[in-house]
Amino acid sequence: MNSFQLVVFDMAGTTVQDQHEVERCFAQAASQTDLIVSDERILAMQGLSKRFVFETLWSEQLGTTTPDELKAKVDHSYQLFTEILENHYRTQPIRPTEGCLETFDFLRNNGIKIALTTGFYRKVTDIILEKLGWLEGLDKNYIGNDQTVIQASIASDEVEQGRPHPFMIQKAMRLLNISDPKRVVNIGDTPSDLLSGQAAGVGLNLGVVNGTHSPSQLEPHPHDYLLASLAQLPATLSMSSAQALTNQPNL
Repeated sequence: MNSFQLVVFDMAGTTVQDQHEVERCFAQAASQTDLIVSDERILAMQGLSKRFVFETLWSEQLGTTTPDELKAKVDHSYQLFTEILENHYRTQPIRPTEGCLETFDFLRNNGIKIALTTGFYRKVTDIILEKLGWLEGLDKNYIGNDQTVIQASIASDEVEQGRPHPFMIQKAMRLLNISDPKRVVNIGDTPSDLLSGQAAGVGLNLGVVNGTHSPSQLEPHPHDYLLASLAQLPATLSMSSAQALTNQPNL
């Protein structure tokens, strides 16, 4: 298992159960602010910074417009979305996905660090982490240690640009003193997760298909393997590490 030092996980749909709740919250905010968007389009943009999604969709709907008008529309939709989303996560049960906690234990037992990245902003990220007990022990910079459930948390509003850019993965590497992206594994349930892993040049770029996207929806996007759930991750890492050792040149 020495091939990998860090696994970077997405949150909603990957480590946190998501039965399309985020899309429903987004659709509700869009409808109430007169933004016209299909369920399919919302799903396709899962994993991206939510404010960026509103900016993209409002730009398309308004066409030629003034920056002030665009900003006003985006601000209104995004503010309502944050209220709906925060209320959802405060009031509804939050559960880890299948195999998540067992996989976290496996990684810690093998000295592999865990970082969580998300298209959410920090406030709602903290609501989720706190309800799961994953916030406990993290310092003011959201860095943990060998005893904490996770070792780092990065939200999309804490980097220059969210997915599909690589900046959240790269920040996780900096926070945890990982210099070689080939020793990093990235895993998520959306196309933007996979695109960010490719952009970061990670050693292993994985999709998980029991979240928000099906195998056929993830297959066209860059990946090494698609997993049925996080329960398959330990075996995948063990296999990939063994292959890496086999492929090393003789000294």
